Formats: sequence, structure tokens, C-alpha cells
Amino acid sequence: MKTSAAAPAAPAASSAPSSAASPDAAQAPAVVPEAAPVSATGGAGESFTHFDEAGRAHMVDVGAKAETHRVAVARGTIRMRPETLALVRDGTAKKGDVIAVARIAAIQGAKRTADLIPLCHPIALTRVAVDFALDEAAGAVHCTATAECEGRTGVEMEALTAVQVGLLTIYDMCKAVDRGMVIESVRLLRKRGGKSGEWVAPE
Repeated sequence: MKTSAAAPAAPAASSAPSSAASPDAAQAPAVVPEAAPVSATGGAGESFTHFDEAGRAHMVDVGAKAETHRVAVARGTIRMRPETLALVRDGTAKKGDVIAVARIAAIQGAKRTADLIPLCHPIALTRVAVDFALDEAAGAVHCTATAECEGRTGVEMEALTAVQVGLLTIYDMCKAVDRGMVIESVRLLRKRGGKSGEWVAPE
């Protein structure tokens, strides 16, 4: 006697959602968070003086400060190939005396700092001195700038700008033979005057 085979069981319905997206399904728009307001207060009671209480940029009011003798010294370096340094040393670069032009440019940069850095005060500088030192062992030129004034705000930015502009001028005058020059280590060395008194960079 023949026996009939049992009918195969129906497959169980899958509970997993279909991978095909419904054409009517609307995608939720991406939420872009609003930028948080800039805090004017930092750690340990310090604050960014160029922001007001609402976090908006402003020019610091220095009207109530006493006028004092203010000095700032900054320094920076441009590194280059030995052959490029030799051209600078011998004054035989195609554009002429590199160091002489860079010194004038640095002084001019210090005088124009308020035009370049938007929240700096225009300052009546009483002195700007710029020195260059050729370092053949390191293949570099070091620039040191000193800015001074009798005023209500410091001259750190003027000294730093002088260094940057002086080094950029060297780059401009030598780039035809060495585009790989590197400007580095631009920093404030010391400052004097004002309520905070004297500050010297750590070694």
C-alpha cells in the first residue's frame, strides 16, 4: 500500500522589516546644531578680552588705563637651503640686498599692524628695531623685532607682526631659487609695561 508524502510546511512569516524603502516614506531632515556663543571666560578666572559678555567681538576699551612705557620683543626663523643662505649672506640675490629690504618691510609691518589685525588699537610707536642673524649651521635666518611706545596698550602684536612681515619678505625675495623655505618658531620673547608688568617666555 502506497503512503502519500506529507505536504511541506509553509515558511514562517519573517518579522524582519523589508530592506526596500517605501516610496512614500519621508526622510527626516538632518538637524544642524546652532553654533554655541563664544564664552568670554576661560579657566582659572581668565578671560578673552576681545569678547563682550554676550560673546560678541569688540575692541577693548583702554581709555581708563594709565599710559606707561611699553616694550615687546618677538623672534622668528626662516629655514632655507645652504645655497639660498649664501645668496642672502653675499647680497647677490636677484632682487638685491635681501636683509636691507626685509628690515624696512618689518618696520613698516609694525606700523601697519592695526590695519592687518582687526581688533588691534592704532598705536603711536616710539621705536621699532629689527635685527637679523644668519645661522649657517642651521641654514636659517633669525629675525628679532623690538617695538616700544608710551601708551595704554601693549605692543606685542606690533613686534610679532614685524617679525612675520620681515620673514615673509625674505621668502618673497628668495622664492625664485628656493620655494621650500619654512617660516617657524615665531613667538613673543618678552614684554614690559602696563598693569601686568613684565613677562618673559619660558626657555
